[in-house]
Amino acid sequence: MSRPLEDVVVIDLTRLFCASLSAAFLADFGARVVRVERLAPGVREADGWNCEADLIHRNKESIALDLGGDQGVSVLRELVAKADVVVTDWRVIELEALGIDYAGACALRPDIVFGRLSGFGPVGPDSTLPAIDELAAARTGMMPILPQPGQPPVYTGAGAMHSSAMLAFGVVTALLHRIDSGEGQAVDVSLFGANMYGAALDIQAFLAIGKGDRLLNPISRLDVSNPMSGALYPSADGRWVTLTMPDTDRWWPMFSAAVGIAADDPRFDTHDKRTETNRIALIHALEAAFATRPGAHWRQVFMEKQMSADVIERFDYPASDPQALANRYILELEHPSFGAVKSLGFPIFLSEGSARLDALAPCIGQHSSQILRDLLGYSEDAVHACRRAGVVA
Repeated sequence: MSRPLEDVVVIDLTRLFCASLSAAFLADFGARVVRVERLAPGVREADGWNCEADLIHRNKESIALDLGGDQGVSVLRELVAKADVVVTDWRVIELEALGIDYAGACALRPDIVFGRLSGFGPVGPDSTLPAIDELAAARTGMMPILPQPGQPPVYTGAGAMHSSAMLAFGVVTALLHRIDSGEGQAVDVSLFGANMYGAALDIQAFLAIGKGDRLLNPISRLDVSNPMSGALYPSADGRWVTLTMPDTDRWWPMFSAAVGIAADDPRFDTHDKRTETNRIALIHALEAAFATRPGAHWRQVFMEKQMSADVIERFDYPASDPQALANRYILELEHPSFGAVKSLGFPIFLSEGSARLDALAPCIGQHSSQILRDLLGYSEDAVHACRRAGVVA
């Protein structure tokens, strides 16, 4: 079965996790992604299984180039001229020096799609600041709303993942535009913008309301407006139960029976009593109820009754979740060097031509000769000459 991005050639000039993963998403759907590694003293493969590389460089080819010399730069420019897409997080000044910033790339390939990831956006006074997700997240103003009141702000790391998907989406959209118009273009995604969209509901609400007040202040779990929605309660074994039942009238008969509270308890027999008059009393009653049984018990109850509630799992839960395996969100692999391993799979599914794992991350320079021959048309003698001269490895 063919895949949507077959025939698309991508040059991967990335160092950051998020930009590299974005190029991997394109490779998952069939693009030929050529990862350019700089040849430099001390650069070597990591010892042991490099699990991060096998996630962010899967399905790619690797060419190792000496970009400190004219011939290596010339090869890089030849690669860009053959490419449909460049994905990069290299600094602008670095790209300019190599003649492959957006203007330089356009001179080599006028209809190229140039996907750039930066820290804070392509223009403005901070456009040259380093692309570090923690700093971009700190600028959004969202970190202080995550913890309980009085506790330090929390960095979630979500911005890096958002930027990966956004950059891949932008590149594919630009490719579709090129089909109709013949025009290439630059695609810019920043960690700052991605972090802001990670908090889109809150920021959009603030922009509409114009003030923070309760909306953007940290709220204690005991200060939720609805004890049955957005509330957390500890179970007997120290796990947290989360409830998302804003329409309490709908859920109360079933829910009250599950937690051992009479449905006609006069303290809680209307929505207003549950969420306003006796809100604190219901919170304490639910705390006492959930503390009587372990988390597994409550999950079983919620599943049996199809209730909108669950137990909050730790990071290790998806690794053995049958649902994650069934949907290929987790892949079970046989690594040629390290045996049976698990890795993140594919978060996007297409019924026709979906993502698949063709190859684990390449060794540095694994495909150098093949790329010179197949993509650039070098003869075998020319390939050997490049190797002898140290232009590629």
